[in-house]
Amino acid sequence: MIIRKIEWKDNAQIAKVIRDIFDELDAPKTGTAYADPILDTLYEVYQKPRSVYYVVEKDGQVLGGGGIAPLENASEEYCELQKMYFAPEIRGLGLAQEIIEKGLVFAKEQGFEKCYLETLPFMKAAQKLYHRVGFQYLDQPLGCTGHNSCDVWMIKEL
Repeated sequence: MIIRKIEWKDNAQIAKVIRDIFDELDAPKTGTAYADPILDTLYEVYQKPRSVYYVVEKDGQVLGGGGIAPLENASEEYCELQKMYFAPEIRGLGLAQEIIEKGLVFAKEQGFEKCYLETLPFMKAAQKLYHRVGFQYLDQPLGCTGHNSCDVWMIKEL
């Protein structure tokens, strides 16, 4: 398996991975990444300054990914860990942690001081991973992500 930066040709595959996971988990589709208008154009979105998105590729197929970008409607010190989703066949292999670590190194290089994330309450395995790499729970959201169904908020000092 290869972890690399997203390419234009990955847009449809990573969007499908993300949507399939929402279907698999019977997760809310409104107020989450599923309904993001940018979901089909992640390559273009992550070409913006201080942004990066990594994908996991196996045998030419994208099976997951995660990104870092400035936190919308927040001060410049905040970035957000975004769109962290992995197909079932690659979960539990340490790839999510590897992408998070790569993303946090990138975030520090870009001058961010804090990394924020949002997730769904029933995504317990993800929360456990986030906590293990140093994220702490918050009592309220930061910025304005539009993900009003994601009511678990976490932050990490970089």
